[in-house]
Amino acid sequence: MAGRRARPGRGWDASPPRAGDDNTTPRPRRGRRGRSDEADPEAPPAPPRDEAEVAREICLRQLAVRPRTRAELAGALAKRGISDEVSAQVLDRYDEVGIIDDAAFARAWVSSRHAGRGLARRALANELRQRGVDGDVASEALGELDEETEAETARALVDRKLRSARGEPDAVFRRLVGMLARKGYPPGVAIRAVKDALAAQSAEAAEFAEQIDADALADADAEGELDRDNRPLG
Repeated sequence: MAGRRARPGRGWDASPPRAGDDNTTPRPRRGRRGRSDEADPEAPPAPPRDEAEVAREICLRQLAVRPRTRAELAGALAKRGISDEVSAQVLDRYDEVGIIDDAAFARAWVSSRHAGRGLARRALANELRQRGVDGDVASEALGELDEETEAETARALVDRKLRSARGEPDAVFRRLVGMLARKGYPPGVAIRAVKDALAAQSAEAAEFAEQIDADALADADAEGELDRDNRPLG
């Protein structure tokens, strides 16, 4: 008995179509992109963008990275060739709506840099000046950091460094005082913080600390005479 011809199915067991079958439809070929999709070299150039719009985009990109002072934004606009007139108009508007607020910037900068880096008021004042913050605005922000807080932070910095410090007490003393001086601490605050920390460390360090005349040393230039040894701690 002759075998039955298999019928093409629709599932996984379907027989493949044979050549010459009428129901086979060739797959269309993907053609290349026509020339109509390409830019027309004879098309008129796009009109120039409004300078104020460009200035606003520059400012927003700068502010997306971190808060900026008005002086920082003005500098960024000048580097991009924005005219002084347009720059002033855009920045004045940002002042009005609160996008630029140098006073808020200064307060946040002081709080963040003191907590994160342990910087004292003198170093913070220098950083704010470099960013174009007005002196009165900077002084108001720095006023929120009192002497007691500064002294507590100085002692915490010394205690943390002292755990890994190596060397004779006098060498350690100079390096720690120098470290605080570079962070902007006044000589008196730096010397007292290191003296108290050494006194609590060991008998040898305490004996050395007893010989330190903090008041007399505070009159010396901490950044000059006491910061001669800049070797890293440890």
